[in-house]
Amino acid sequence: MKLHLAASAALIAATASFAHAADAPLYRDAGPSGGVRIGVLDCQIGGGIGYVLGSAKELDCVFKPSGRGVSDNYAGTIRKLGVDLGFTTRGRLVWAVFAPTAGYHSGSLGGRYRGATVEATAGVGVGANVMVGGTTGSVHLQLVSVTGQTGLNLAATGTSVTLTAAN
Repeated sequence: MKLHLAASAALIAATASFAHAADAPLYRDAGPSGGVRIGVLDCQIGGGIGYVLGSAKELDCVFKPSGRGVSDNYAGTIRKLGVDLGFTTRGRLVWAVFAPTAGYHSGSLGGRYRGATVEATAGVGVGANVMVGGTTGSVHLQLVSVTGQTGLNLAATGTSVTLTAAN
């Protein structure tokens, strides 16, 4: 048990260090291929249980454009395959959104994104996500993002996020 707690504490510290180190450039990144930051995708993650080899949780997301513009709603699922132990009651994930030029078309973020996730939660926790994908390849989510959540969980997984326009 002491070894498990020590490993959990080390993962939390490493994840927190990664999140802190990634915090400064997170919202100043020029984006893929020199794209323009057109807004932020803010997702609420439903709670759930990790079943040793994976989990699936519902997402409710809102795209908030930079400057003026109408918010756009998305529904989705985040699926994890790998070591995912424990439970979470809720979580939040925020991505910066980039496009080749300024401007956004409703529903443009719909599609599947794939990558990896590392999370550690003991009461309040943090995770890091590396995701790429989408439908057309012209609109991209920030490559690295940070998740905040509550519960008791330890995860190192391959991850996919599927988004569908909900407006």
